[in-house]
Amino acid sequence: MNPRPSPVEAGRSCPDVRREDVWFSSRGQRCAAWLYRRHSETHTAAPCVVLAHGWSGVREQRLDAFAERFAAAGVTALVFDYRYFGASEGEPRQLLDIDSQLDDWDSAVAFVRSRPDIDPSRVALWGTSLSGGLVLTAAARDRRVAAVVSQVPYVDGLTNLPRLGVVGLGRMAVAYLRDRYAQLRHRPPYMFPVVGPPGSFAAMTTPDAEAGYHGMDPPGSTWRNETPGRVALQAALYRPTKTVAKIACPVFFAIADHDVVTFTRSAQKAAAKTPGAEVHVYPGGHFDPYFGELFERVVADETDFLVRHLRPPASR
Repeated sequence: MNPRPSPVEAGRSCPDVRREDVWFSSRGQRCAAWLYRRHSETHTAAPCVVLAHGWSGVREQRLDAFAERFAAAGVTALVFDYRYFGASEGEPRQLLDIDSQLDDWDSAVAFVRSRPDIDPSRVALWGTSLSGGLVLTAAARDRRVAAVVSQVPYVDGLTNLPRLGVVGLGRMAVAYLRDRYAQLRHRPPYMFPVVGPPGSFAAMTTPDAEAGYHGMDPPGSTWRNETPGRVALQAALYRPTKTVAKIACPVFFAIADHDVVTFTRSAQKAAAKTPGAEVHVYPGGHFDPYFGELFERVVADETDFLVRHLRPPASR
């Protein structure tokens, strides 16, 4: 894994792309977002892809790089922070709740569909890691979604449990109970680290986890290395692989062949059950698609997929 931009990426710019700060409401709270689109866009309504990050991630952790490329190809991109994270509203901070994040996806999609400069029939979803599973769930329950990109997706929480081992499972159980106790006493959440070195107590302790998260983090990032204990049980029971058969649109799976965070085989099994799946397997681990030459390959393939499936019906 190389956290620095590749020579190709470092030398590339998208001068025709502009970024606008926008926001939308989700359950009465403001979600901060960036809207990327071309300066030279016509007055016709454009296709749009909505992006958000994975476990505890925030929009400045490399999502801007993907969004800029999509917008340069003519696909407007909305990148948002979930409630409780980054620049969005919500207390307590860092509250990772899968149901709340799915609500935020629904609100983000409703927001772009309501805009006069977006074609509501050509809205796609892009997710990575945990959000790679969330977009599968969102598309399974919203048949108007035009296309999905699911990158190194978290598809089956139960398959992740054995990797924790007995000690890890015990630590997670204690974190869950301590946080639930804090909730009952109306105290701040009990937090534990998102990433840590192998053998430590964190949600992710694979050899690439710390370097991956910190490699995505630009100066001044709002990301914080903490997550509430209550999410342990919820994440273990979250299984978007159970609903993929209901998805009615094309789905691009970007799978890393040495993914030891969300597991290569789990993603391949989910893709095999997904109608209209387009499966791409790339060399590397869970965090490699965000960086360097592999980023260039992945973002080019994802851009091609979005352009193909978000073209106006008459031009397909």
